[in-house]
Amino acid sequence: MELSGGVHTLTVTGAPPGARLRVDDDTGRPLVTLVADELGNAHLAFTPSRHLVLDGPDRLAEVLAEGDALAPGRYRIEHEGRGPAGEVRVLAVGDVPANAAYDQPLGAGFTYLTMRDGVQLSAMVRFPDEGLYGPGPWPTVVEYSGYSPSDPDEPQPSTMLANLLGFAVVGVNMRGSGCSGGVFDVLSPAQAADGYDVVETVARQPWVLHGRVGMVGLSYPGISQLFVAATRPPHLAAIAPMSVIDDLWRQQWPGGIYNSGFTRAWLAARNLQTRVGGQTWDLRRIEAGDETAKGNQHIRSQNLDFELFGRSLHTFGPMLDQRRVASMVERIEVPVYLTGAWQDEQTGSRFALMLDRFSSSPDVRFNLFNGHHPDGYSPMVVNRWFEFLSFHVARRVPRVNEIIRELAPVQFQSVFGVDGTLEEDRFAHHTSFEEAFDAYRSEPPVRLLFESGAGTSTPGGAGHRFEVAVDRFPPAEIRPGRWYLDHGGRLVEDPPASPGVDEYLDDPDAGAHAYSSELLDDLDAFTKPQVAIDWTRFADDRHVAYETDPLEEPLLIAGSGHVELWLAPGSPDTAVQATLTEIRPDGWEQRVQCGWHRPAHRREDPERSDELKVDYTFFASDHEPLTVDEWIRFRVPIYPVAHLFRVGSRVRVSLSTPGRDHPFWCFESPVVDDCAHGVGRGGDHASSLVLPVWPRHLEHPVELPDPDAHRGQPCRLAAPIRNRER
Repeated sequence: MELSGGVHTLTVTGAPPGARLRVDDDTGRPLVTLVADELGNAHLAFTPSRHLVLDGPDRLAEVLAEGDALAPGRYRIEHEGRGPAGEVRVLAVGDVPANAAYDQPLGAGFTYLTMRDGVQLSAMVRFPDEGLYGPGPWPTVVEYSGYSPSDPDEPQPSTMLANLLGFAVVGVNMRGSGCSGGVFDVLSPAQAADGYDVVETVARQPWVLHGRVGMVGLSYPGISQLFVAATRPPHLAAIAPMSVIDDLWRQQWPGGIYNSGFTRAWLAARNLQTRVGGQTWDLRRIEAGDETAKGNQHIRSQNLDFELFGRSLHTFGPMLDQRRVASMVERIEVPVYLTGAWQDEQTGSRFALMLDRFSSSPDVRFNLFNGHHPDGYSPMVVNRWFEFLSFHVARRVPRVNEIIRELAPVQFQSVFGVDGTLEEDRFAHHTSFEEAFDAYRSEPPVRLLFESGAGTSTPGGAGHRFEVAVDRFPPAEIRPGRWYLDHGGRLVEDPPASPGVDEYLDDPDAGAHAYSSELLDDLDAFTKPQVAIDWTRFADDRHVAYETDPLEEPLLIAGSGHVELWLAPGSPDTAVQATLTEIRPDGWEQRVQCGWHRPAHRREDPERSDELKVDYTFFASDHEPLTVDEWIRFRVPIYPVAHLFRVGSRVRVSLSTPGRDHPFWCFESPVVDDCAHGVGRGGDHASSLVLPVWPRHLEHPVELPDPDAHRGQPCRLAAPIRNRER
């Protein structure tokens, strides 16, 4: 039997199948009893609040719901019936090994890196074309995720782009994925510590320019950068995360409602791909004789079932806060480049809630736009990514190689369906790096791009019509704009004196309907100009809606909003969706943004809420059932967005059961067919819509874009409002 301690983990291999292994802390107190699986493996990352025997999924679910991460320290293992099995030391993220541990020579091609606990991670090293960029050393970046960054045959998009633009790239698979060893665990402390070790190992290679590396990647490899950077590797130069989240739990449980759409599917895919040979390419290596990859698969029997993981965590707790991205970004001390789409079909726009928390970073660059998950790679912004990496990693004036510039339009046409050309080199006229860098640093750090999809000759292609640069997001000048729900489906500026109540019925079918769910198996479709949608409507009695009079001047919003809602619930548990749309003068309704909340969670998080944005604790201790027909007041958040409502348009907000109004997210909401919920308006129960109004004149094209042009913002012919009055 072999015992090994990792970062907040403890692993046993070679035990008799079915062996009961009691784990005691250094005082002799029993914490948990592990049961070895049929391969003789056992793994511990979470400890229960009381001693339990982990003999099945139900017990693990209990630990996940009530327990905590395994604390660093020394533990004794008792093999019940046979006596002591040994001691093991569990590490903290900050338990960094001596520098000699990072002296691992790497050359071009496939290899393995050894982490501080002995686990080996598969890696693929790719040098840039020496014919274009000369011999090394080269500026170097790392792409690190549980996808396939170390696949020798199919580089990830960030890897391919960085390589083409003159960077050496090291793609590394997280533990428990690809050909790597160890147990896979989404966004765990062990993954963060491994990232630290990867950065420090790669930075010591003689072919790395300046002895410091950057990190790149979109989505999962983007999120991982934030975790790694928060550990503060000394030789990390900068990070460039794109399309990220602020918190995995709130991604799984938006508003306290289980996301049975994309997030469930994503976790299910992680379960499949982290099985033995689960990514196809790793199986090919094993079959071709890679004994290290074969040996690394043995412990895969201990990979968690993340569907179970997600469904077990109905509320938020201390263990989850340790994995909350937004709780980590204040510790990041390197420059950060970040892109995100307000209508991201996969990860949403909660990422923008943490943009003001990068307080320790010396330089931030945020490019924000309407659109889809992959749009950080689009011609609209990719040159800004190259600029950032050139200044902060390569330490040279950004100049795109002319051969790459000539080839780029063909590649963009292939991927994004538009004849996109790279933006011109904006700093090439400067005579020195210092002069160019000073000019770069003098620019406002936040770039807001509007009406992407309407700025190219192909409607829906990634390309914006106009933009504005600001010092922060949300902009400092925003103020709350409030409109009250009124009789007849109106939104008015003054609170109605006369009280009234509208009502809507639960829609049991709504949660299963996402308007692009058929594309869950074809995520590449979202790079193209047009995306298949089926934006189904709520029946008249299954929602209520309210809208302003036609606007007499443009209305610009930028940030988070909410609906301050007075609700008389028809059941002891319910969930509410708020959908913000623009009713254009030409009669089309355009989706702007959504938000969700389950009002049994009514305690706001005071550190993350203000007069515009709202977040909740979601602690089990703060959960409180509703009383039927008893008025409650709470705020339904509307996720961050920047949008310009045109003159003549009307602002509409709809309230309903969650569902129908999102491309990928589905919801397992508490619903009771034909259960009616009352919405207060006027008098003592004056519900209102509150938006982040930005009183700034923004130069923009007067003409409306085509209804099918805006990326991520589908249109449909507007239906009349027919609220049911109680």
